Amino acid sequence: MSKVLNRFLKYVKYETTSDEYSTTTPSTKNQLKFAKVLGKELEELGLKDVSVNDKGYIMATLPSNIEKKIPTIGFIAHMDTSPDMSGKDISPNIIEDYDGKDIVLNEEKDIILSVDDFPEIKNYVGKTIITTDGTTLLGADDKAGIAEIITAIEYLIENPNIPHGTIKIAFTPDEEIGRGADHFDVDKFDADFAYTVDGGPIGELEYENFNAATANISIQGSNIHPGTAKGKMVNSILIGMELHSMLPINERPEYTEGYEGFYLLDDFVGNVEETKMSYIIRDHDMGKFNKKKKALEKIVEFLNYKYTNKIELKIEDSYYNMKEKIVPVMEIVDIAKRAMEAVNIEPIISPIRGGTDGARLSYMGLPCPNIFTGGHNYHGKYEYIPVPSMEKAVEVILKIIELYAKEY
Repeated sequence: MSKVLNRFLKYVKYETTSDEYSTTTPSTKNQLKFAKVLGKELEELGLKDVSVNDKGYIMATLPSNIEKKIPTIGFIAHMDTSPDMSGKDISPNIIEDYDGKDIVLNEEKDIILSVDDFPEIKNYVGKTIITTDGTTLLGADDKAGIAEIITAIEYLIENPNIPHGTIKIAFTPDEEIGRGADHFDVDKFDADFAYTVDGGPIGELEYENFNAATANISIQGSNIHPGTAKGKMVNSILIGMELHSMLPINERPEYTEGYEGFYLLDDFVGNVEETKMSYIIRDHDMGKFNKKKKALEKIVEFLNYKYTNKIELKIEDSYYNMKEKIVPVMEIVDIAKRAMEAVNIEPIISPIRGGTDGARLSYMGLPCPNIFTGGHNYHGKYEYIPVPSMEKAVEVILKIIELYAKEY
């Protein structure tokens, strides 16, 4: 069994689900427990300046073994798993020599990883695949990234004849709830640029992501007994439904792809007296992103005129498209692309329809494109990862390091 697989199987035993309703950092105590485990492992490997702070951020250094001055590069992954599904008591299934047919994840509950629903799995016929048991997510997002980074660094330590510059690694908490960069100390990390190892299928290379905002809406109604409600009742639920109907139908996630942005009604809770709604707003293009926010503001303005100021809207930007910060240093994307090609991987350069720690870190002064881990179907029971994809991710990390040492 390969080292990266052994690490991955060990790491997923630790429950590290993040909690969007928590006010602490990390949002769950289990993340800090896992951080301390990782910190100890890094120390035992011989890395320098290993630190695990009280907020669950891990940093460590592999010093340069060459005399010439080259850029300091970093590799970053996150420890938490998505709160969308349980990450407790994960029991991975190891499918060796996959035969291209449906995979029964859980016979008792009739949960099947179907080739019809997920045809891309046929790309891995003959390979070893790690799946869930149908009751939890798998945790490849992003424990695969952690395993791949540490395995690559271990290889360099075990082979000191391989030239490399100074390498920084960091593991963060709470990425899945958008807080992974909240307390990241860019100055302490002290890298010229970095790569998040947090992508999906083999070959993914990303330096564009959505601009993102959250819109929270509160609607005040007036609840009157329905027998005497004429001219008096104001049903806040109906106002909320009217508001939603005024947004363009074709700008919902289920109708968009690629660079197309959307509005997602993420929560709707209410009664006649009061309704609360929340939206996430996304677009790669800053101009279109701002127009989406403005359109929602105009709808609220109109409905407040119609219903006499019953609606309160708060829009808060979450993160921005890292492309603006990556383009001036596109050589870091080019090196990742050439690293993939050198290990016989076809790079798949596409926009992220979401965000990563790297998006915010890029705006904090650490340009940070994203490379694949190898996983599929993140955040749910159909998540899986092919072992050869993890092994290739390790090769790509090592090749990136090699190219910097040779070319700078």
